[in-house]
Amino acid sequence: MKKTLIITVLMLCGFASFSQKFACVDSDYILSNMPEYKQAQKELEDASLQWQKEIENKLAEVDKMYKQYQAEALLLPSDLKTKKENEIVAAEKAAKNLQKQRFGNEGDLAKKRAELVKPIQDKVYNAIEKLAQEKNYSAVFDKASGAALLYVDDKSDISDMVLSELGYKVNGSSSKRR
Repeated sequence: MKKTLIITVLMLCGFASFSQKFACVDSDYILSNMPEYKQAQKELEDASLQWQKEIENKLAEVDKMYKQYQAEALLLPSDLKTKKENEIVAAEKAAKNLQKQRFGNEGDLAKKRAELVKPIQDKVYNAIEKLAQEKNYSAVFDKASGAALLYVDDKSDISDMVLSELGYKVNGSSSKRR
């Protein structure tokens, strides 16, 4: 009796696992077809270039100060040399701090990326979640994330459906884009 019950439970679990549905999306493909994502990327690139130029200007100032110091060093008294050296070190430190402020892990670029891209990613996630619930998918994998996914049948790729759910016109199936 106990043996029969265990076999029945195992068989039911086995049949239940066959009824699970899986799908995948390509988040890179989805995002690349969203104009607001392209705009956000452009804004990030523009800000990054502006900030990089600002830092390069600061470092050029430091370089100019150092070259001027080298040219005058032989003629300067030691107390003035020390003062100039400290000014150069302080200017270089300020440039490095600005670089960290702009491009550090919690810097301005990271904050701007979160401000611009996170709402778009949330919108995509919500569309995926809605489709997964409507289509009864047990799991949706992202082909672009580099997850350990060895095989994906193109028929299970719902990237175009996600784009349609978001209100974007799709030119063809996502499996034909590659």
